[in-house]
Amino acid sequence: MSAKVELKNVAKKYKLYKKQSDRLLDMLLPFKGYGEDFYALQNVSLSVDEGSIVGLVGINGSGKSTLANIIAGIIPATEGEVKSDGNVALIAVNAGLDAKLTGRENIELKLLMLGFTRKQIKEMEHEIIEFAEIEKFIDQPVKTYSSGMKSRLGFSISVRVNPDILIIDEALSVGDSSFAEKSLEKMMEFKEKGKTMFFVSHSISQMKKFCDHILWLEFGTVKEYGKADVVLKDYEKFLDDYKKMSKADKKKYRDEALARQAVIVKEKILQA
Repeated sequence: MSAKVELKNVAKKYKLYKKQSDRLLDMLLPFKGYGEDFYALQNVSLSVDEGSIVGLVGINGSGKSTLANIIAGIIPATEGEVKSDGNVALIAVNAGLDAKLTGRENIELKLLMLGFTRKQIKEMEHEIIEFAEIEKFIDQPVKTYSSGMKSRLGFSISVRVNPDILIIDEALSVGDSSFAEKSLEKMMEFKEKGKTMFFVSHSISQMKKFCDHILWLEFGTVKEYGKADVVLKDYEKFLDDYKKMSKADKKKYRDEALARQAVIVKEKILQA
C-alpha cells in the first residue's frame, strides 16, 4: 500500500520577541539576532498509508495543531519535506471561514475557491446547511456564531467536498454531543471508503473508537508512533502521572524536554 502522507524531518521555527520593536529590528537587521528561536516542531518524520486513521495526542503546547496545519498546507514547514497524495481538508474551529461574511457566503466562497461552479454550489448548499444544523442563522455573519456553530459549518462544508485526506483538529470538542456523534458517524463512513484521516482530540475514548495509529508529540518532538492500542496505553499512563505532578514539577518536566530539544537543534547546526 502506498504512502498517502509522508513527512521527513519536519520542523517549524518561530521567533519570540520580548517587545514589538525587536520584531521590527529583526526584519531590518536579521544578522543581529534579535528575538529567540522557538521550535514548535522538530525532526518529525512519519509515513501514513492510504486508509489509515492517525490520532495526534500530547499535552497542550506539544505541536499537534501546528503539525495539522502543516499537513493541510495552511502554514509552511521551516525545514523538512511534506508530501501528500490527494486533496486535503482541515476541519478546525474558524478554519477557512471569513467572520465578516454570512454562513451562506462562506459556503459559496470556500467552494468557489475549490473549483466548484455556482450551479454545483447551489445543489450542495441545502445539504451543507442541513447537516450543520444552523438553518436559522445561515444568513447571519459568522462573527455572531458560537464556536460550536462555526465548527459545525466548517465540518459540514469539508465533508461535503469529499476530500482524499481529512484533518480534524478539535472540531468535535465544541458544540453538543449529538452533533459530535453524527460527525463521528460521517467519519466512520469515510473510514469505510478508505479515506486517510488525522484526528486531533483530547478525548481518549474517541481515539480508541476511531484511530488505528497514534502519533504522540511531546513539546514538538515525536515521543512515540505506532498502533493505537499500544501508544494510547503508554500515553494514558503518562497522563495519570502528569496530572499528579505539582505546578513546579510540570514546569521542570517541560524545561527538561525543551532542553533536550535545544541539544538536537545545536547538533543540527554543527552538522550543517
